[in-house]
Amino acid sequence: MNNVKAPTSRSYQELLIASLRNAEEAAGYIEVTLTEASDEPKLLQMVLKDVIDSRLKFHNLSESAKLQWEKLDKMLTASSGSEIYCFVELLEALGFKLGITVEDGELGVESESMIEESKLSRETANL
Repeated sequence: MNNVKAPTSRSYQELLIASLRNAEEAAGYIEVTLTEASDEPKLLQMVLKDVIDSRLKFHNLSESAKLQWEKLDKMLTASSGSEIYCFVELLEALGFKLGITVEDGELGVESESMIEESKLSRETANL
């Protein structure tokens, strides 16, 4: 029998990067990391890199954002994000909740197409 290689499935990382194309998914991914992963400080840097990688892959990263990422990446490498997690914990101790939201006009390609599909479905239903 011939050695046949079955195609492997897409990796988790590829699927993650594709899902982060949706700005709301990316916001949720960052928010959960900030609010739930204080015992894993290096995780924040990895999560932000995933979001950056997604933006780069889909050609949706401004030069300004790229420069800010490079600056923050250096800081996170030095501190593991401990200041950020300390800040989040202080907010929680004060009775506040941190939230990451999508800026108006930043929904992203997939979100916009889902909204358009939803509008078309409603218009078709009204016919």
